[in-house]
Amino acid sequence: MTDVPRSLVWKRNEIESPCVQICVIHPETRLCTGCARSIDEIGGWSRMSAEERSGIMAELPSREAAPKGRRGGRAARLKR
Repeated sequence: MTDVPRSLVWKRNEIESPCVQICVIHPETRLCTGCARSIDEIGGWSRMSAEERSGIMAELPSREAAPKGRRGGRAARLKR
């Protein structure tokens, strides 16, 4: 039996992803509140080229997955 270096055993060829395992799509922005990707981007991530994924990842810091302001609370609900 040949010994395989530990570094090769644990090396994986996984696709880089911005996922932080907080997968909630915001109803207004339609972006994931965890990673700021759209449903289409999340669904097609594994089929995208490395260049496409890199382009999206470069864009993510400028996206607002959820609005910063409050939505109005009880007063806004009562107005409906």
